[in-house]
This record gives sequence, structure tokens and C-alpha cells, in this order.
Amino acid sequence: MQSCLLAAAAAAALIAGPACADQKYPATLVAQAILPAATFIAAPADAPDSLRVAAKYTNPDRRRVDALATVPGMDGVRPTGLSMPFDGQAVQGFSGIKTMPDGTFWSLSDNGFGSKANSVDAALMLHHLKIDWATGKVDRIETIFLADPDRKVWFPIVHEGTTERYLTGADFDIESIQPVADGFWIGDELGPFLLKVDLKGHVMSVIDTLADGQPVRSPDHPALVMPANPTAKLPVFNAARSRGFEGLAQSPDGSKLYGLLEGALYKADGTQEMVDGHPALRILEFDVAKQAWTGRFWLYPFADGGESIGDFNLVDATSGLVIERDQGVGSATKACADPKAPKPDCFTSPARLKRIYKIAFGDANVGGAVTKIGYIDLLNIADPKSMKRQGGGDGFYDMPFNTIENVDLVDATHIIVADDNNLPFSAGRALDRADDNEFVLLEVGDFLKAAAPTQ
Repeated sequence: MQSCLLAAAAAAALIAGPACADQKYPATLVAQAILPAATFIAAPADAPDSLRVAAKYTNPDRRRVDALATVPGMDGVRPTGLSMPFDGQAVQGFSGIKTMPDGTFWSLSDNGFGSKANSVDAALMLHHLKIDWATGKVDRIETIFLADPDRKVWFPIVHEGTTERYLTGADFDIESIQPVADGFWIGDELGPFLLKVDLKGHVMSVIDTLADGQPVRSPDHPALVMPANPTAKLPVFNAARSRGFEGLAQSPDGSKLYGLLEGALYKADGTQEMVDGHPALRILEFDVAKQAWTGRFWLYPFADGGESIGDFNLVDATSGLVIERDQGVGSATKACADPKAPKPDCFTSPARLKRIYKIAFGDANVGGAVTKIGYIDLLNIADPKSMKRQGGGDGFYDMPFNTIENVDLVDATHIIVADDNNLPFSAGRALDRADDNEFVLLEVGDFLKAAAPTQ
């Protein structure tokens, strides 16, 4: 800790001072905008009838329910106030965001309702957003529904036999986005795959993931086949379910993509990749021109209490922002007295660690750990001018959500951060109400100027 104190003193004296991983930097709320949880849009006119109503298969046994709003959304034992199925598609689950030069943002809705199995009627969508920070409103300029009319997806999809071939959350779990001139690069968790789609949302390519020259596969990879005999050897996979690409960053010159897995890879002996006793996630480099993985990688180690990452975008060529979080939800001030006896009027496992780290990586540490420069605490954001519209308390704002999956640079001193509300299953802001989509503009100048310690 002494080295961090010295680094902090240096940071105060220099424009871009050194720091270290346990150095906390201040963040101040500038503005907050809210898209209500219950925001729905119609499926495209030429979409199959099955996409007119979403969340029909969210019962534990996956039995189809056709009657609207008859299956209550639950966060554990707590009802969230929204019920399924939904009339239309839910504009929810924002997971990945990118600031555009005109001040608008591109984001995406992830696979739907939490799993490949229950998201067959959740259409995959990209959203072009305009945020009015003064009024706190989020406008959806455009929504692009993903589809595969040119049959670029090499495995069977839900709407295989249709002409339009709209994609669903049972085909891919899209979690991260990078807009480019001719379309979008998208990171998927199920394969995991790297996807390229054009400006219409039509698939251009589906790229398998490689690490150390070998395929990275989760149990949901379409090439894996379960044996017919329960005593037979199970197929080999090295990524846990839902631990594919949660973050996808792009180099400033557009030549490279950097895919950050959400979970540590498993080695042949069954152990996970570790750094100093902490699970470490791979950042895999992709050459855009060659359409190939370069073989270069870096390791992102979790902090004590860290369990997942939420998003990854670059600040410059050698540093970036990563959301790191636990699985907790809700304020610790409303924690259940006995976590083993959850009740509707308390949070069973409150949020403890919700951070954004600034990291440094480059040629010098290829194959090794990134440098975690420092972090901001999303559970304690200064709000001296009371700019919040909901959340927090006297003089502060917090984000006690299960999943916070959007961060990007806005300008030299500001970043945007937003939650993934997992509609209708997450209630972290209130005990009995589904979380809204909250977007916040944070002033973090000192944090963005901080540099890695010199050796």
C-alpha cells in the first residue's frame, strides 16, 4: 500500500502520474439518463410469428406459455413487477457500448433471457442511441435486427428454414460491439465467436476463437456433441458456459481487435489460468486485415472479490477500461440478516465490488499480465450537485446492479457507464422493481490521466 500512496502523491504532482491496482480514483456524476425497463418494440414485419411475442420459454421446464404477462419475473425470491411473455421484443440487456464522433452511441441487446435454452424467441438487436443528458431521456434512433440471409452461419440456427433467417439468443449471445465503416464487429459468448455484420445487420463472417493455436470452445459450441451413452467420455471444452467474449476493444487505427473473455480458460489438467493466485482472463488479439488471430494475448487477473468483467474499450493504443464486478446485487444497507434464508424484503447477496479498472498492455507484456493502473468505485460515485434521477443517497450515486456491462470514453475527462438490466430478472435498485436501463456520464479526469508505474 505504501507504493500506492507514493504513486498517488506523484499523480497529484504530474499531469499523468504513475499508479497501481489498488489505487482508487474519484468519479463524479455529471448526468444520468434512464430508459424504462418496460420498453418494447415490434419484431420486423417479415419476421416469423414466433418473434411477435418474446419470453415464452422462460419457465424452468421450458414449456411454452402463450398467455401474455402470466409468468412473473423473479430475482431469486423477489418478484420484479414485470411478467412474461412480452408483447414484442424487449429493448433491454444493453451489453457493450461505443461512443460515436457525433455524440451518439451504438449498443446492443444481449441474447435475451439469460441462456441459450430460453432465448429462442429473443431477436438479436443493435441500437443506435441518442442521449439527452439535460432531460435524462434516451432516444432510440435506429434498431438493426441481426439476420443471416446469405447463410454465412455454418451451423443450424433457430430460423434455418426461412428466407430472412433472423438470429435469436439461441444462436448467439452477443455481448460487445465495435462499429466500423462497413458494419460492426461483435463478440459472442456462446461459441465463443467473433462476428462481422454489415450495416443492415446481415452476417458477413463467423470466426472461431483460437488461443495458443487451439480452438476455444464452451459447452454451447455447436460443434460439440454429447455422447449417447452416459458412461462415455464427454466432449472436451475449455471455456465455461457464458464465459466467452464479454468485452471487445479496437485499436485506434482500426487494425486490431482485442477480445476479452469473461472467464478464465481451463487447461488440460482441469485448472484455470491464474496470475498470483487469481483467475486471469485472456485478451486475444485479432488482425482485421488478415481476418485471423495473431496468437498474441495478455492476461487480466481479477481483484479479490472479482468474478466477472462487463465491458472493455480502449483509451489509447496501450491502455483501456475494464468493468470488473462480483455477482452481488443491491445495497448492503438492505442485506438479509441470514443469506441462507432469503426473503423478499432484503438482498440476499448485496453488491460488494463494482469497479472500472484502467489497464495498460503492449509489446512489453505480451503473454503476461496487464498492468492494472487503478480503479473507480461504482458503488460510491460523488454526486455533490445531486444530478442523479434515481439511486444513491445524500451526496453520492451508486450502481448496485448484478451486471454493469457498458463503458466507453466520451472525451478526455468523461466516460459513459450503463447497466445490463437482465429484464425481467434483476432488481438491484429497488427490492420489488425490475431495474431500468441507467446511463451515467462520469467525470474521471484524474483516472484517465493516470499512467502505469515506471520500472
